[in-house]
Amino acid sequence: MRPMLVFSIIMLLKCYVAWFVVFEDGPSWSTVLKEIPFVLIVFSLIEWFSGKRKLLVYLIANLLLTGILFGVFMYFKYYGVIATYLAFDQVNQVTAVSNSVVSLMDPYYLFIFLDTIVLGYYLLRPKKAVDWKQRSSRKEKRSVVGVVMALSLALCLFNILPNRASMNEIVKAEQMGIFNYEAYSLFSDKELELTPASQITQAKIDELKNIQTPTAPKYFKAADGRNVIVIQMESFQNFLVNLKIDGQEITPTFNQLVKDNFYFSKFYQQVGQGNTSDAEFVVNTSFYIPPHGAATGVYAGKKLPSLPKLMKAHGYNTATFHTNVVEFWNRGELYKALGYDQYYDKKFFGEEDTVFFGASDEQLYKKTAAELDAKRESGSPFYAHVVSMTAHHPFTIPESKYQMSLPERYEDTFVGDYIRAQNYADYALGLFIQDLKDRGIWDKSVIVLYGDHLGLPMYSLDNDDKELMREIYGRDYGYTDMINIPMVIAAPGITHGEEFQELGGQVDILPTVANLMGFPLDDHLHFGQDLFNQTAYNLLPQRYYLPTGSFVSSKELFLSGSGFEDGKHYPLAGDGMKAPEATEQEYNRALELLQLSDSYVSQLPDREQNTEQNSRK
Repeated sequence: MRPMLVFSIIMLLKCYVAWFVVFEDGPSWSTVLKEIPFVLIVFSLIEWFSGKRKLLVYLIANLLLTGILFGVFMYFKYYGVIATYLAFDQVNQVTAVSNSVVSLMDPYYLFIFLDTIVLGYYLLRPKKAVDWKQRSSRKEKRSVVGVVMALSLALCLFNILPNRASMNEIVKAEQMGIFNYEAYSLFSDKELELTPASQITQAKIDELKNIQTPTAPKYFKAADGRNVIVIQMESFQNFLVNLKIDGQEITPTFNQLVKDNFYFSKFYQQVGQGNTSDAEFVVNTSFYIPPHGAATGVYAGKKLPSLPKLMKAHGYNTATFHTNVVEFWNRGELYKALGYDQYYDKKFFGEEDTVFFGASDEQLYKKTAAELDAKRESGSPFYAHVVSMTAHHPFTIPESKYQMSLPERYEDTFVGDYIRAQNYADYALGLFIQDLKDRGIWDKSVIVLYGDHLGLPMYSLDNDDKELMREIYGRDYGYTDMINIPMVIAAPGITHGEEFQELGGQVDILPTVANLMGFPLDDHLHFGQDLFNQTAYNLLPQRYYLPTGSFVSSKELFLSGSGFEDGKHYPLAGDGMKAPEATEQEYNRALELLQLSDSYVSQLPDREQNTEQNSRK
């Protein structure tokens, strides 16, 4: 049988596997028309230009195309998006989180490489190999190859051109075909059409978000002169708050914080490809993540207005604490751009009591508390951003860190591992809080705690995990639950036990903290809003984990389709579909907010690499 036909059939079967994994409706009869034309173009080029080693070239092309499909559904398994070359460009980060990658892999995924093994075995049999090589070396008629090439190219263009305007990246990939979508992403114009800087004003942003400036803002300057400690909690989702499993309280420390302080339950992540590092960027700038890539890679070269710089301008020492190496996700450059005085990374925290790729949360908090105490004794107030990490995907913490016993039905499950890891993280947090209290730091500080991003992607859950989440929620686990993270603001003498129902996101932390401290933001353009004083409405554009054009408004999550009309509506209450609340006007405003943020940050001056420095501890 001729190689062109053999390998086309093989690739079609693999495409069907990929569609089964990635697309909700799975493959259909149209899959062949969307995927095989691209494959035939590749194979036609082989027929035209390859020589005696044609079979080897076919094998290499087959392996490369298979690698693309494998990368697509592995990436989808965590992020829920179609990986493009921009995501594959970050493959250097994979080695640092190899445990996470392996945990995402279902055994049947490896069947996609089965043909490579079979063909390899076949070719190692000399007689068979010689026979097939001789037959495969015969070139197809150039006229036939030319017709196949022309028809395939026409079909590819037919699949790509009408679907370029589709907003939802998954819908676009399904309409175009995975290979066509990858090619389109590679060759389409990536230049962002910038809105002129003169047109990007705070008044314009406030208008798009329906923000009304209060005459007497609540809690303004209530925390004047206090230290500010921001604790970013790894993969911490809101359903953990007050959760009990068979009578066991999962996060008793955090639950007590919720009981005694200001708790924002309708709070949502706004991160992208950079995950934890994106959260650091959004929280400290009140800008949105870039349209492509991690903020640490795209924006770290800019002179960024930031919360550390704002605090420094008012006499604060600023520092950030993270137990991984600062080079991971280009954090070293981000920290320079944000203007921290010091950063503390793996060099400071050491290799003692390592979990995954850094010191445990116990070590993080223990050594951080000692450093904060030294800063307190210096007499200057401080701003500290503390990034926890032990409860990191895939959540398989060592047995020595177990602080609870799981019911049998949770053992050896992804959800069970997640809950046990978060129970440990909560235990370590409790030690930190007590340490801060013992050192006299807690009562003189404002402490902000929030989850950095989701921990349980819907796409990663098997049937047992879905059943456990149904037990926890009393209904199916959905999009609104997945991106819902908690935020707590604790300031002894100021805060008290109160749940705020106002919608908020990570972009809102900077203006909320600035209000508490009494710091005006006249010279800091921001896309967030003060959650104490903007209670009527909020609009949170989303991208990456959710398709571009998606947003959270005060009553629902809107998930974009090709545009607005075929989008889906999910009520935040999670109690079933009522009349849709999101409007096309909100959809357009959400897109405009993203455009303004992208344009503004892109037009900020570049940093002078040798002038903006911070010290490594």
